[in-house]
Amino acid sequence: MAISKQQSNRLKKYATLIRRHIIDETFHAASGHPGGSLSCSDIMAVLYFNEMRLDPQNPAWEDRDRFVLSKGHCAPALYAALAEKGFFPREDLITFRHIDSYLEGHPNMRTVPGVDMSTGSLGQGISAAVGMAIAGKLDKKDYRVYTLLGDGEIQEGQVWESCMAAAHYKLDNLVAILDYNGLQIDGKITEVLSPEPIEEKFTAFGWKVISINGHDYSQIIDGLAEAKRSKGKPTMIIARTTKGKGVSFMENAAGWHGTAPDREQRDKAMSELDEVLAKLEVE
Repeated sequence: MAISKQQSNRLKKYATLIRRHIIDETFHAASGHPGGSLSCSDIMAVLYFNEMRLDPQNPAWEDRDRFVLSKGHCAPALYAALAEKGFFPREDLITFRHIDSYLEGHPNMRTVPGVDMSTGSLGQGISAAVGMAIAGKLDKKDYRVYTLLGDGEIQEGQVWESCMAAAHYKLDNLVAILDYNGLQIDGKITEVLSPEPIEEKFTAFGWKVISINGHDYSQIIDGLAEAKRSKGKPTMIIARTTKGKGVSFMENAAGWHGTAPDREQRDKAMSELDEVLAKLEVE
């Protein structure tokens, strides 16, 4: 279903703000993972500003939807979305990875409002999400559990164990989204350790599989709506994305997986993103 220009612009504005924060966070930290954070920014914008049931004034609200960042190294994107949503001050974002900051390199549920699960070790996030979805079923709650994985992450065996469990327990309250940008720290995922054919594998594991363009807001929204209609099995949304999306010199470059921009690169990236925001204001 096509969305209105107004709705699309609203989501693009949030995605662009998230991208600006990602650049600023990693610049001020002189470390971090901008590439995969930028590739999932549109997905994060839809989840936090269109999809999930949340209350920034009550982060521990029992009936909230849950989100688990399974690819925990992309915390800059999660922190940016949480700050824009109002869970904590935007000004705190530039303390990312500083020794005295609560915004650690990977999400910490004990210190960051709005973080539902501490993640970092790849493969464990989706396992925790499966546990949360089982708990929701046992407690007869109607909240939904969302988790975001990296495509390199699905090389981890634990991912497939958790996927097998999710299908076995018919967790139709669980939605996993795969940020399929095709690159990991050592290069193309198909050359490092190919997980292909991805769609067929998740289907064989008993999941409903939906493939979308992870930068198309209509497709992201429709995919999430289709997941809600699916009963009796969990849903995997395979979102094809571009690593470093939104910053011209970072796009499709594996080198930006875990490299922070210097001041010149930061300024160039900010200039590009500010142009997008300015155009949105005119529209």
